[in-house]
Amino acid sequence: MTRTITPRLRNLLLLLLAVTGTLLAGAGPASAHAALTGSDPAQGVVVAQPPARVSLTFSEKVAMNRDSLRVLDPQGRPVQTGTPANVRGTTYAVDLRSGLGRGTYTVTYQVVSADSHPVAGAYTFSVGAPSKTVVPDAATAVGGGVVGGLYAFGRYVSYAGFIVLAGGTAFVLVCWRRGAGVRALQRLVVGGWLALTAATLWLLLLRGSYTTTGTLADVFDLGLLGQVLQTKPGAALVSRLLLLAAAALFIAVLFGSYQRREEGAEKRDLTFGLGIGGAVVAAGLATSWAASEHASVGLQPGIAMPVDVVHLLAVAAWLGGLTALLVALYRAPAAAPVEAAAVRRFSRLAFGSVLVLVVTGVYQSWRQLGSWSAFTGTRYGQLLLAKIALVALMVGIASASRRWTGRLTDRAAGSAEAEEAEEAEAEKESVTASTAAGQDVNAGDEGPADAGDARRAAQLARQRAAMDTARRKRLRDGDTGRYGLRRSVLAEAAVAVVLLAVTTALTQTESGRTEQEAARAATPARSATTAPNGSLTLPFDTGGADGKGVVSLDLDPARAGTNQLHLFVRKPDGRPFDVPEVKVALTLEAKKIGPLTVAAEHITTGHWSADSVQIPMAGDWKVAVTVRTSDIDEVTVSKNAQIG
Repeated sequence: MTRTITPRLRNLLLLLLAVTGTLLAGAGPASAHAALTGSDPAQGVVVAQPPARVSLTFSEKVAMNRDSLRVLDPQGRPVQTGTPANVRGTTYAVDLRSGLGRGTYTVTYQVVSADSHPVAGAYTFSVGAPSKTVVPDAATAVGGGVVGGLYAFGRYVSYAGFIVLAGGTAFVLVCWRRGAGVRALQRLVVGGWLALTAATLWLLLLRGSYTTTGTLADVFDLGLLGQVLQTKPGAALVSRLLLLAAAALFIAVLFGSYQRREEGAEKRDLTFGLGIGGAVVAAGLATSWAASEHASVGLQPGIAMPVDVVHLLAVAAWLGGLTALLVALYRAPAAAPVEAAAVRRFSRLAFGSVLVLVVTGVYQSWRQLGSWSAFTGTRYGQLLLAKIALVALMVGIASASRRWTGRLTDRAAGSAEAEEAEEAEAEKESVTASTAAGQDVNAGDEGPADAGDARRAAQLARQRAAMDTARRKRLRDGDTGRYGLRRSVLAEAAVAVVLLAVTTALTQTESGRTEQEAARAATPARSATTAPNGSLTLPFDTGGADGKGVVSLDLDPARAGTNQLHLFVRKPDGRPFDVPEVKVALTLEAKKIGPLTVAAEHITTGHWSADSVQIPMAGDWKVAVTVRTSDIDEVTVSKNAQIG
């Protein structure tokens, strides 16, 4: 919950927005998942001679094994030799067999990025001329399927467990110390510890299959588990388990000797010691995420990791404390409800947590997006916008909770009298009901006396339970401020569940800057047999005799205005040959311009040319080439060209 917005807070928020704009305007490189940023041979290129090796350049260092980088011939057979090696920086290469034939080759890669996420992909290049390829499962992505879904579920549970564990204990120590003796809060915190421990073991078992085979049967492969333990994410999971052992001792003291101590200097000293110890354990648990995920790689990791730890602790204090408050409001004993002072202390804690989240969130957004366009143009940016909207919604609901907190009244003074009165009334109702029930049972009982007594006792127990429930509800709902607060806090918690799901998805999503960089790298390269500007390579097959070939088209200088066009027609083996007719048309579909036909003049065997080709404006132009190889065999092939 937060305070209402004051002029000072409004000015602070405006300042933060200005800082955000400044940072995003001058953002430098940052990284999340590794992205393929370069390759040799390049994607889609046609080379005259077979390369001796294939090299890939990523946006960050990656982990590879023997099968991480494969090169497959047109029939789908591997042609790489040896093990992929790191040749320099973030460039990795594998050697190829000598004497490779003509055709299209497929390069597949399956690596683990420095932030622990698996990355896979594939692209093609051709030797001599393009050809058909048979590559089964060439672009199978790791990190998906059943194993990927189970791993994502484990991550969600681990975050939820940490938030409940850390936030619940913070609520008890900072806001409501008497809550240490409330069984519902004890079960909540212990449940968070169990969830985080189970999820950590779950992730440790799934990790090997998640980053390699993606097969559920490999979850219990001890060989894969041994490999995981040697990686940074594996070490982080193991350290998390060790810290959870310390957290178990902390919980035992908090809900054991601490809650039995009377108020006084000794308990205050123990509170201080538990606060320091709990903060250290919570920070260590948060570091197990920061040290192995997004914050540990890319721009300014020395700053990003502490910021990520503080961000996660603020989330736990807000959302975990909110969960604990909700449990206290609904499940605390009617005779000792959570005091208004405790709610107000949590309100101040939540307000401070939100401010910390804003500051750390601004830094993380700058680091992961890098530009304003990434907000809407990438999946990471879209998820971040959804997260911001959910946080804003929670803050709005929290303002309503703040108003209910102001109306909240403590019932400590009159709780004993109310309890006694309710118990007396309940006892009276119980005696009356049991008498009536006994009369009904005896009147209709035709069996043995002991059977009638058993039925009467069971009926009486059900009636007493129902009346106890009704009595507790009357006590709980007697304070209208408390009733309204419960409703608003419940709404906050519901939004928090969705917010946690979006946050978990963010941690598994490639950053906006890296996604845009990968998209640029994925643009097919131009053929190495033609000029670099406005050059296209289009394989064709008319279906008739001598119907297969390749059209190479070059627009020079590939800019708005006057251009020169050269068109070459070659057979699959690279030899030029003539066809009865070729036609070229240009269309700018975004502006509904065209098609603009180009009259090309035959120059020599397999070569057509056109001068003074007028392109009215820059844009992504569709170039369509119609090739006729006989009186009836004709086909149109097309590809887009960026005209600057």
